[in-house]
Amino acid sequence: EFSDVTVTGEALPSFDSASTAPDTAIGLPAPVVTGKGFTGTEITTAGNGTPTMIVFLAHWCPHCQREVPLLVQWEKDGKTPTGIDVIAVATGTDPANPNYPPSEWLAREEFPALWPVIADSKDKEAANAFGLSGYPYFVLVDAQGNVFKRMSGEIPMEELTTIINQMIGA
Repeated sequence: EFSDVTVTGEALPSFDSASTAPDTAIGLPAPVVTGKGFTGTEITTAGNGTPTMIVFLAHWCPHCQREVPLLVQWEKDGKTPTGIDVIAVATGTDPANPNYPPSEWLAREEFPALWPVIADSKDKEAANAFGLSGYPYFVLVDAQGNVFKRMSGEIPMEELTTIINQMIGA
């Protein structure tokens, strides 16, 4: 349920979803996280020129538990914008919390059948590198590898589609 992760690049400042000030991470190079999925496959957040949405999820988070099925249905309905990679990071993992283990929860939701999932380290190195402050947490990285937008909480799929389309110029 955990993997060793490697973070390359500078960590982003902590994200404050309540702030009305512009997010200081916008335009900064996103760090690159490399880790392993639940089956041991190596996964990286490096988009290699492809815009990427990185979704940080916690198995015990009720907001994540509501958002994951919406994301899965969004993809199954063909509404995910084309030309974007989606990668999840299972983080905040705690065997003492409900809905453990995250690998089984996400498999039940069919998430890993659609998109790769990195298991974060026990100290949440991947989440910390991206400035996570709440769950679920979305980081949109443009084709140049820079942060386009960060969001926390339950995001309606229509809003997510609009923001991604803005990023990819669709």
